[in-house]
Amino acid sequence: MLTITRKLEFDAGHRIPDHHSQCRNLHGHRYVLHITLEGDPLMKEGDSGNGMILDFSEVKKLAETHLVSHWDHAFLVYEKDRPVREFLDSLPNHKTVVLDRVPTVENMAQVAFDTLKNVYEGFYGKALVLKSVRIYETPNCWAEVTADSVHD
Repeated sequence: MLTITRKLEFDAGHRIPDHHSQCRNLHGHRYVLHITLEGDPLMKEGDSGNGMILDFSEVKKLAETHLVSHWDHAFLVYEKDRPVREFLDSLPNHKTVVLDRVPTVENMAQVAFDTLKNVYEGFYGKALVLKSVRIYETPNCWAEVTADSVHD
């Protein structure tokens, strides 16, 4: 088995409502997402995917469709963060994503992993395994969820 990793980037706002530092304020990040998939390369002469686990453009397309396009240039808000939710609801046509947990990078990585696992493994079956999702909140800080750390 081999692994491949695709990097994507998106911008989003959030806040950590109970935090004791500046993170309790509304702010945003340029997030960097790494998606690592494991599988065996296709060995089929004449096929456009010959020698690949999955074409990188397909990795990107599926991630964009099912996750990145929803989070990019959105404000990610915890469902129980009432003041911010009410404010965002007052803005016409605002792109808001309501999460069932505080939008820390750790929680975002878990949501991303759960979402993308169903996408890649659901689409390709047992031939493809989502090994990890890593999200950088800053160049020096990130969270990672691995298949080994997930308990079904």
